Amino acid sequence: MKEPLSPDAATALIHAIARDGHIAWRDHAFREMAADNLETLDCMNVLRAGAVREPADLEKGTWRYRVHTNRLCVVVAFRSETELTVVTTWRKKQR
Repeated sequence: MKEPLSPDAATALIHAIARDGHIAWRDHAFREMAADNLETLDCMNVLRAGAVREPADLEKGTWRYRVHTNRLCVVVAFRSETELTVVTTWRKKQR
């Protein structure tokens, strides 16, 4: 897989992996979820229905994509075309 993907291509691949692929979770993601009173189901809903709105960021040699809904953001990195890792997540501040 050639990265970085466009936001639209990343969104489509994230939706496909959330439906039929494998999701791995970093310990950091679990800590951030606990801090914001989130569960894996909340994050899975973001991966199924959210969208990547901006280009990927290259961090520590890995392209990372921010998947947004109105209330949450989940950051993922692709491992293959069928697997991704949830790096971190947060609840957005409500105005």
